[in-house]
Amino acid sequence: MLGLRERGHRAVLVAHPQGELFTRASEGPDLVGLAPRSEIDLAAAWKLSRVIRQYAPAIVHAHDPHAVSAAATALSFGASSPAPPLVASRRVDFHLGGNSFSRWKYRQVRRFIAASDAIRDILVQDGVPASRVDVVHDGIDVGKVQALPTLDLHVEFWLPHGVPVIVNVGALVGHKGHQHLLDAMPLVMRELPDVHLVIMGEGELRVPLERQVKELHLERVVRLPGFREDVLALTKSADLFVMSSITEGLGSAVLDAMAMGLAVVGTRAGGIPEAVIHGTTGLLVPPGEPKALAAAVVELLNDPLRRARFGQAGRTRVEQHFGVDKLVEGTLAVYRGLVP
Repeated sequence: MLGLRERGHRAVLVAHPQGELFTRASEGPDLVGLAPRSEIDLAAAWKLSRVIRQYAPAIVHAHDPHAVSAAATALSFGASSPAPPLVASRRVDFHLGGNSFSRWKYRQVRRFIAASDAIRDILVQDGVPASRVDVVHDGIDVGKVQALPTLDLHVEFWLPHGVPVIVNVGALVGHKGHQHLLDAMPLVMRELPDVHLVIMGEGELRVPLERQVKELHLERVVRLPGFREDVLALTKSADLFVMSSITEGLGSAVLDAMAMGLAVVGTRAGGIPEAVIHGTTGLLVPPGEPKALAAAVVELLNDPLRRARFGQAGRTRVEQHFGVDKLVEGTLAVYRGLVP
């Protein structure tokens, strides 16, 4: 949104009024609150159709599956004539829903923007013509990330001075693979008994993960502090970033860590290998294999010079390939291909 506005384009944001996105954008212009009660909420879709009629946009861009539902339904109400093209971003490497409504709504999408090649391949497998899918990698504001102050994880979480700290950032949900990361920790501690792990994020699996920490007797070395506004500043003081996902569209947390100059241990899930180059910016292991994950973590924690080389290479890679300007320009290129 900010990038489009900086380039002279008017951009209207429709978001849930109780959501974090709406809160963060509340000081900007052209902000509309909309709160669908379900994926098929005809009243909300009707309100959205009036918003579209009011602003008469050249493009309607939906950024998640529920937004596709609302936008497709709103446009079917004759929100404007002719109807603007519907663009849908796809940032997860899940297959499209197979029910009749899902099939209908995705047929209304003129162009998909996939956040990685892996996501594009899944869309094509699901029957979307390759000509309707463009890959625009997610981008981050590298300068903003690098300019953030560094907060000391040891001080914030009362960790012993000087112990190595691994950080993972992600919602506590099944596909993030936290259970495998916890299973790897006892194996890591056989070689590095002082290592600590901080998993920042919140989600439905908090209770099972806390139970797993107790069962593995990891209470002393694992922290689950939940959602943190200062997550980036805290991550900057980590020794190593680990992404343990089973599936992953691309992994913006990985990009953030690389922009900070951190070496990464990740899995070969989804789009992660498009960001992390094995043996250059980090190490990649098969998803769901704690032994392999532990071995990679130990390898890098035992080699600070290699970690530093990986971190520098990762920072350079993000600057060259995953900056926010590339995201904005790539998105604009898709728009221009649809608007005469």
